[in-house]
Amino acid sequence: MIARPFIDWGWIVDHLDEIRDRIGEHLALTAIALGIGLIIALVLALAGLRVPRALPPITWTAGVLYTIPSLALFAFLVPITGFTTLTAEIGLVSYTLLILIRSIVTGIQGIDPAVTEAARGMGYSPRRMLWEIELPLALPVIVAGVRLAAVTTVGLVTVTALIGLGGVGFFILRGLNRFFDTEIVLGTALSVMLAMILDAALVGIERVLTPWSRRRSAT
Repeated sequence: MIARPFIDWGWIVDHLDEIRDRIGEHLALTAIALGIGLIIALVLALAGLRVPRALPPITWTAGVLYTIPSLALFAFLVPITGFTTLTAEIGLVSYTLLILIRSIVTGIQGIDPAVTEAARGMGYSPRRMLWEIELPLALPVIVAGVRLAAVTTVGLVTVTALIGLGGVGFFILRGLNRFFDTEIVLGTALSVMLAMILDAALVGIERVLTPWSRRRSAT
């Protein structure tokens, strides 16, 4: 009896189209979750900064959502929203909120008060100061939070394979069901690679958007 190879390269070559489609699905699910999560987190973080009493309940609620096991959350959502992308995104977005809210709040609170006082003295309105002073200066901390949320989301997307999605996580689930090592290794490797590539891309975006921080570190 000839033992089946651990990695069947022929199978991988024969399924390149499916692999491409699953990678696209994985990236799409991740991008949607990060985009929606960042918008919601920005609104909640700014509300908490403007009304300090609201910040503890906001972070507490986001913390509760973050601690819910992903399998339990998806199982709870399926009877309500079905085996849909909406179900996946509700869960994925909820896991980004705590990380993103904390990074936005920490970034803005970490700005030197002298800078904001100088901006007020120059007649900056609160809205103008937010977009032209606070958010740009807080951007490195915010991007660090986005990087963490992105890596976390890439991993969580694989879990959505249980509701018929999952991107490259589909290969892991199908491989486990079929006892086919090639699909398990492929799905795992692609998930790790996507997380690393996305993290590197966000580092590059941060460097482009914050050239002053790069010059400051070089001096």
